[in-house]
Amino acid sequence: MRFSIRLNNDLPASEYPRLAQAAEAAGFHQFWVSDDLFLRSAPVLLTAVALATTRIELGTCIVNPYTMHPAEMAMMAATLDEVSGGRFNLGIAAGAGEFLKWVGITQEAPLAATVETIQAVNRLLAGEAAPMQGRFLRWTSQAYMRARPLRRVPIYLGAMGPNMLQAIGQYADGGLPLLLPPEHLETVLPLVRRGAELAGRSLDDIDLAACIWCSLADNQAEAEAPLRDKIVYYGHAMGPLIWERLGVTRADFDPIEHAVMVEQDAVKARGLVNERMLRIGVAGTVADLMPRVEALVAQGARHVSFGPPLGPDPAEAIATLGRSVIPHFKDR
Repeated sequence: MRFSIRLNNDLPASEYPRLAQAAEAAGFHQFWVSDDLFLRSAPVLLTAVALATTRIELGTCIVNPYTMHPAEMAMMAATLDEVSGGRFNLGIAAGAGEFLKWVGITQEAPLAATVETIQAVNRLLAGEAAPMQGRFLRWTSQAYMRARPLRRVPIYLGAMGPNMLQAIGQYADGGLPLLLPPEHLETVLPLVRRGAELAGRSLDDIDLAACIWCSLADNQAEAEAPLRDKIVYYGHAMGPLIWERLGVTRADFDPIEHAVMVEQDAVKARGLVNERMLRIGVAGTVADLMPRVEALVAQGARHVSFGPPLGPDPAEAIATLGRSVIPHFKDR
C-alpha cells in the first residue's frame, strides 16, 4: 500500500515545507500540490518543499496544457526533478473548463491536448527530439531539451470523465482520478483497466492513486466546515460522472454559485451545501474515515491519496493519518 497527501495551492507559502516535512515524518510516500488559477504557484511551492525534505516524492496535481505550455511543463519537471534529487512526478490533466473561462480560454479537444502533451513531454524528458503534428501540438524538430534531464519523469494523469480515465491506462505512469465520493472507485477501475488492456499493459503497471477528500476533526461541525468550503468552490466544475454518483446535477450548484458570485455571501453559500453534496468526501473522525478506506482497499486500491480539505488543522490531520491509517494498512 502507498499513501499520499494532496493540498490545494491556497495556503500561505510558508506552510508547505512544514506540512511536507510532517507528511514525510508520518510515512507518506508522496506530497502533491495543485496549481489552480490565481492562487499560489505550485512549482515555486514545490521547490521550497524539495529543499526542506529528503525522501518523500513531490508532484503537481495538476498543471494543464492550456495555461502552461507543454514545453514549459517539461522544463519545470526536469528542473524540479533535479532540485529534488529525482523525486518529482508530473501530474497533468486538461484542467477545469469553468476556471479556464476566467482567462478567456476555451477548452478545445481536451483529450487530444492532454494525450499529445503526455507523448511530447515524455519524449522531451527522455532526452529526445519531440516534433509533433497533432491536433493540439505542432512542433518542429527543434523541440528538444537543451539542458539534459536526469531521467524521464513519471507522468500522472488527473481525470474525472470516462475518456480521460481510460487514457490513464493507455498513456500514463500513474493516475490521479478524483473519487468524489470515495465509492466512485468502482466506476473508475474498469475504465482504467480497459485503457491498460488497449495498450497491452496491466493495471499493476500503473500507480493509480485513489484520490479522496477528507476533513478530520473531533467535532463534526468543525470537520464539515472546510469540506463545505471546497464544495462551494469546486462543485459546479465537477463532471457529469461525479454529479451522477452524488445524485445531484449541475443546476443544484447554481444557487451556491449565485450566493458567491452575485450576493458575495460565503456564509449563505456554505449553508446551501446539502447532505448529498457532503457525500463527496469524508468529514469526521478517523473512525468515520477508516471504513471508507477499507472499502477502497477491498475494491483493489493500492494507493490512497488524502486530499483537501483535510480539516481545520491540516498538520494535525496529517499526523493523525500517519498514526492511525498508515500502520493499519502497512502490510496489505
